Formats: sequence, C-alpha cells, structure tokens
Amino acid sequence: MPRSTRYDAVVIGAGLIGLACAWRAEQRGLSVLVVDRHYPGAGASDVAAGMLAPVTETDFGEEAGLRLLIAGRERWPAFAAELEERSGMPTGFRECGALVVATDRDDVEELRRLHGLQRSLGLAAEWLAPSDCRRAEGWLSPRVAGGILAKGDAQADPRATVRALAAGRTEVSTGVEVHAVEHDGSRVTGVRTSRGSIECEQVVVAAGAWSAGLAPGVPLPVRPVKGQILELRTRPGGGEPLGRIVRTPRCYIVGRGDGRVVLGATVEEQGFDTVVTAGGVHRLLEAAWEAVPEVGELELVEARAGLRPGTPDNRPVIGPDELEGLVWATGHWRNGVLLAPVTADLVAAMLTGEPPQPLAEGLSPARFSPARTPA
Repeated sequence: MPRSTRYDAVVIGAGLIGLACAWRAEQRGLSVLVVDRHYPGAGASDVAAGMLAPVTETDFGEEAGLRLLIAGRERWPAFAAELEERSGMPTGFRECGALVVATDRDDVEELRRLHGLQRSLGLAAEWLAPSDCRRAEGWLSPRVAGGILAKGDAQADPRATVRALAAGRTEVSTGVEVHAVEHDGSRVTGVRTSRGSIECEQVVVAAGAWSAGLAPGVPLPVRPVKGQILELRTRPGGGEPLGRIVRTPRCYIVGRGDGRVVLGATVEEQGFDTVVTAGGVHRLLEAAWEAVPEVGELELVEARAGLRPGTPDNRPVIGPDELEGLVWATGHWRNGVLLAPVTADLVAAMLTGEPPQPLAEGLSPARFSPARTPA
C-alpha cells in the first residue's frame, strides 16, 4: 500500500520509462509515487535487448526522430554512471559498437541504401568489406557479404537498470491497478485504483502498450506490437561470442559480455497476445544462424514475448495533455531503453513548470487529435 494518500505526482507504470521519470522528478523536489499492477519492469522492459543504437536504428521515413535518438544515446553514459553510484548496482551499460551485416546479395543492396541514408544524415557509419566484417567479429559466417560498422552504438541491460532504479528511494506500489485518472473537468485531482483513490497534483502515464486505456477523453493511438525474444548462453569454456551488437535485416544478436546472448525480435500485430510460438522461435534462430552459425550450439535459456507501445508515426508521446496536470510518456516503440534518460529529463522539466524544451517538439499528444477533451 502507498505510504500516503497525497503526492505531488503519481507515475502510472513501473517500467524503465516510468521509474526514470520518477527518479528525475524526485531529484527536483517532488513527492512521487509509482504504481503498477505487476512487478517493476514487468512489461516491455523485461523483454528488451537494450540496444542504444541511434545509428543502426535509423531507417527510411523515420529521419524526423533522429535528433531525439541521438540525445538519448548522448545522455546514457552520465545516466548510467549516476544511477550505478547511487544504487551500487550495475546497469549493464557498455560502449560496444554495432555491426549490421548482409548475408546475401539482396541484403547488400538494402544495406548499401541504408548506409547512404546514414551518411547523408551525418552519422558515423563505415562500410566494411566481407573480410573486414569477419576480422571484426570472428563468429560471423563465411557467407557474410559486407556490413555497416557503427562504433558509437552501445547497449545496456534493461532488467539490471530497472533493478537499480527500483532500489532507490522512489516509492513503488505494485499490485495496484489504475482504473481512471480523476479530474474536476479542467485539471487532474488524482487516480482511482484497485486500492482506493490517491490524490495528486499531476499524473504521468508511462504504462507502455496499456497507456491508451488511461486517457480521460479520446484514447491515444498507442497500440501493442508483439515481440518475441530469446536468451542464449555459452557453455562453460565456450568463450565470449560477440564483442559488438550484430544485426541483420531480420534479427539482432546482443552479447552481454558475460556469456549471455540476447536474440530478437519479431514484430507482430497481434493485439495483447504474449504467447511464445514455435514459429517465432524458429524464425529468430534461423535468421541468427545465417549470420552467426555458432548460435546453434548455445544453450537456450529463455524465450519470452512482450509488447512494445507503437504509434502511427513510430515516435513517442511525450508531453502535457489538454487536461492540466496530465503528462504522457509512452509510445516509445522499439527505443524505450535508448530514450529513457532523455524522456525522464523532459518529463521532470514539464512537471516542475520549466519552459518547453526543443527536444519535445513534435512529440505532444496533440499531434494525434486537435480536440482531446476529458470525459
């Protein structure tokens, strides 16, 4: 149960985004409660690979979001160092770089186009010949036909980061389902939960794929996008398989540096279904095997499915609602881990009444509906 019945702010969602927002808001002097119906990180944070990869995540049609992705990457080193010092726990942050590889002629053509886009945007991306790819990562298949090296991409361990955030002073109340954001018609007055009402001045909705149902008026177009992910592990004495993130047009392979290897992820429009399927597992293993045949010899430790929060333009929703006191921090699609530090900074600034920041431009919920009125 919450320790109080009144707070400056209530954050709905104890994932990486919600916990980071609460931490930064508390640092600015606000009393904050985080509520979640499950354990911290039970949603998308629990099944994310943790790639901090603005260069290799850049794709055609999504150039408008690049500035935010780069800001997220730039803030991660300080974010991780501060959190690790405060909590005494690791975040898994590693400056590892990423290598996107082609395994056939069609892949080469696709990656050549992608490399041209990256260079046109001023991103640090280097084209590697097949032999250079294999020198960079010895486990790569002989069939690799070229690739893109992004030295500045990195990774973090989302589960470890959630544990570090949850271990701090932030008050987190789990097993609490939010039924509604309460208001007086013009501004927030609290939240109605399965354990009663909690009064607050402001509410942050950071509930990932479940955010749309918490809108007081017209629902935001935030939808669940299913992703299946595998965790593999090297056998004793097997060595560390990969030094960098390895990606292909069909999968990614992330070595954690401790023998664990994360392999993902499918993209499925299946509503709120989180069933792990044999077909999904097969597709991931087959795609990874094309680039790194040794994955077939690794131990399969875990297979999970989670739900990313998607939006029509694949950009997050970060900003105030028309209902005064309601702030959105959701819709991060496949970049929730990357964008956690910058989202937390933006939301904390909004909660404390700071002037609008340029990075928040174009992220407001108002872009989806000119008239979002509270019900």
